Amino acid sequence: MNKIIDLQGVSKRYRGKYALKDFSLELDPGRVLGLLGPNGSGKTTLLKLLAGYLQPDQGKVLIQGKKPGVETKKIISYLPDVSFLPKNFSIKDALDLYQDFFQDFDLVKARRMLEFMELSEKSYSSDLSKGMLEKLHLALILSREAELYILDEPIAGVDPLAREQILAAIIENVKEDSSMVITSHLVRDMEQIFEDVVYMDQGSILLQGNADELRESRGMSLDELYREIYS
Repeated sequence: MNKIIDLQGVSKRYRGKYALKDFSLELDPGRVLGLLGPNGSGKTTLLKLLAGYLQPDQGKVLIQGKKPGVETKKIISYLPDVSFLPKNFSIKDALDLYQDFFQDFDLVKARRMLEFMELSEKSYSSDLSKGMLEKLHLALILSREAELYILDEPIAGVDPLAREQILAAIIENVKEDSSMVITSHLVRDMEQIFEDVVYMDQGSILLQGNADELRESRGMSLDELYREIYS
């Protein structure tokens, strides 16, 4: 069986500076990977390469054995770290757009998630708070029956209650055989759902491994390990 993610010797530069340098990573299907590291460590660049929005300068990027493109985008549901809906869109408009654009979009599931997150289809994106927008974005992304979910900072800047709702939605609404890659600065809140983790800095891997094995071998939580590595 192909790895859901297979990166070998990947490098990406912006204006001569490496965002990723000779980066290699594999992920088995059905796993949840946490990409951890400070701003500028290369996390978002890596996600954009996986999603097919960027091309590597060097190396190989494969999703289920295929180069990122039209076919891989059909099985990837990508949550960027910025809002992707027009301000004049209502939530119903967003549902209609996703239903028209993605064959794997589950409208019933999306409406159930919106109800759980207390969002009305009549609301407009311009009237939503940051936390409400985050919940809307996530409801759209998780309502696709994707093979790989890529989430860039899904709980950044939202209040603790919204974080709890978002985490519950992630845990409850992703099928078991799907894979997920998540970046986050809020390791303490997110680490409960990570099965594998990669600690990054300046485009390279500092440490990686199974989450439970790292906790046991280091005698600390992933959040405590984060603080030790980057202090």
